[in-house]
Amino acid sequence: QVQLVESGGGLQQPGGSLRLSCAASGTIFRIFVMGWYRQAPGKQRELVATITSDGSTNYADSVKGRFTISRDNAKNTVDLQMNSLKPEDTAVYYCKGVLAAIREAVMSYWGKGTQVTVSS
Repeated sequence: QVQLVESGGGLQQPGGSLRLSCAASGTIFRIFVMGWYRQAPGKQRELVATITSDGSTNYADSVKGRFTISRDNAKNTVDLQMNSLKPEDTAVYYCKGVLAAIREAVMSYWGKGTQVTVSS
């Protein structure tokens, strides 16, 4: 049983900052990739940023230079620092982990999501 739990969403004004955190827990053997995705109303879920176990990162063009993903392998956590927020960043943000649970094959696990609203 593996769980990913997000925290840190909320309401922020344009130009402001928010920090999202995600903690993975359970019978985890190894986490390969962790990442953040988002889904705005009426739109498909899209990649925001990912980070591998060795620290390699990938960002959506729309957030490059504004968002920073980081990871603590020892704690099985991943954070997303979001600066210079724009109204179009409004969405439910989901944490994803590509990992192997003990005695299980590699699978993708998702958190339940946290709402981020950027509005004045």
